[in-house]
Amino acid sequence: MSQAAKAIPQKLFFKIGEVCDIAGVQAHVLRYWETEFPMLAPQKNRAGQRTYRRRDVEMALRIKELLYDEQYTIAGAKKKLANELRTPGRENSETRTSRPPMRSLQPPPSLASRFSSTPPPAPKLTESQRGSLKGIALQLREILDLLEEGDGELEALRAKQK
Repeated sequence: MSQAAKAIPQKLFFKIGEVCDIAGVQAHVLRYWETEFPMLAPQKNRAGQRTYRRRDVEMALRIKELLYDEQYTIAGAKKKLANELRTPGRENSETRTSRPPMRSLQPPPSLASRFSSTPPPAPKLTESQRGSLKGIALQLREILDLLEEGDGELEALRAKQK
C-alpha cells in the first residue's frame, strides 16, 4: 500500500470517480464497500455527492489489497482492518506520525505558569513501555482527529441552519 499511497494526489477531497481511478475499481464496488466496511465512510456534500478524504482513499486501497491481493473474504478483511485500527501497524503509524497534530498540546495560559518550572528528569523506560506510550499517543491523535471532524460537522450544521 505504501507505493499506492504515494500515487494519491495531494488534494483535500476526491470525487468517487477519482477514487475509482486511483483504486482501479468501479463505483458500485466502492459503494458496496462502504456498506460492508464502516471505516470507509466518505462524507456527502450539499449536492449529495460523496467526498472522499485522503484517509478514505487509503482505506479503499487497503480494502482492495486485502480482498484482491491477499484473498481475504469480506468478513476476514473486516476483522483484519478492525485489528489494524486497534493496534496500528508499521504502515498506519508512519502516516499518523508524519502528520502534524491538529490541536495544540500546550497547556492553556492559565496553567502554563504551573508548568514553566524545569520538570524533573524523566524515568528510564523499557522498549515495551515506549511502544505502549507510542500506541497510546497514536490513539489520542485519532481521538483528536475525530474531535476535529466533529467540530467541522457542527460548524457545517450551524451554517446550514442559518
